[in-house]
Amino acid sequence: MNLRTLQAADVTRLLAFELDNRSWFEQHVEARATAFYTPAGVASHIADYLAEHAAGTLHPCVLTSDDGSAIIGRANLRKIDRSNGVGEVGYRIGHAQARQGLGSRALDHLMGLARQQYQLRILNAWISPQNLGSRRILEKAGFSRDALAAPHVVQVNGVQHASHLYQCHL
Repeated sequence: MNLRTLQAADVTRLLAFELDNRSWFEQHVEARATAFYTPAGVASHIADYLAEHAAGTLHPCVLTSDDGSAIIGRANLRKIDRSNGVGEVGYRIGHAQARQGLGSRALDHLMGLARQQYQLRILNAWISPQNLGSRRILEKAGFSRDALAAPHVVQVNGVQHASHLYQCHL
């Protein structure tokens, strides 16, 4: 597995990854719009992410197979606010690669970027109580739930779920 910054040339690989794992992801997170699942939709998504990366507010990463031919996961350091030292992490690992430690490796990479490249002091993550795997990964990395933060409500498979804030002080 390799981990690198998202590139404009990733359209075909990213679309294949998202289509292959769509139903898996939609069991755990809010569904993407149908228009996303086209070459133009993914190209637009990548262009938006790379523009935010250039602005310093997002660092989008992909996990690839050893030979680089396929994307097997994504990891993003987003909502980067250097003036307040805060950012947010998120990741998604393909179904076939789940439970192989890739989520932990991706989070470790994001935490390193947050410390070294962006000098952040606090990382946030939002997860639902139903996403036990992500909760374990976050807690193992030193994140804890902020009991005072109001939950965000998201739709997962037509059911409302409250996502809770987890924080880590770097």
